[in-house]
Amino acid sequence: MLDVATIGQIIRDERKELGLRQDELAAASGVGLRFLVELERGKPTVRMGKVLDVLAALGCELQIKRPDGIVIAGRVDEPKKDKAE
Repeated sequence: MLDVATIGQIIRDERKELGLRQDELAAASGVGLRFLVELERGKPTVRMGKVLDVLAALGCELQIKRPDGIVIAGRVDEPKKDKAE
C-alpha cells in the first residue's frame, strides 16, 4: 500500500530521472514550488488534484486496484502479443 511519503519519493525519483529541477516540474505541473517541495518530502496533507497534476506532468498516472487485483481506475497495460501469432 502506498503512503504519501512513498508517492513523494517516487515523484522525486522520476523528476530526477527526467533531469528536471523542482522549479521546472512545478511550472510544468501548474503548481507552486513550495507545494512540490512539500509533496516530495511526504507532507500528509497535500491536495490530491495537485498530486495528479504533477504525476501527469511526469507522464505517470495513478492506478487503483481492488484486493483481488482487478484494476478499477487507471490504464491497464495490454499484454504484448507475440508477433508470431
